[in-house]
Amino acid sequence: MLIYIFILFACFILFNINKMTNSLCLQKEIPEEKQATVFHTINILVTILLISSYVELLFTV
Repeated sequence: MLIYIFILFACFILFNINKMTNSLCLQKEIPEEKQATVFHTINILVTILLISSYVELLFTV
């Protein structure tokens, strides 16, 4: 049950982070060629944070 809640939470977080990243790219006028790299890097880092949060929850609950 915990994993389903966490997956829903993770999808919500990733969606909002991508919206904020898109706003950042538009505001700072980052070229199209570099936007993919920015999104890729941010998504990988957020995914690592979410996985580590899940592992921490798994071992504390």
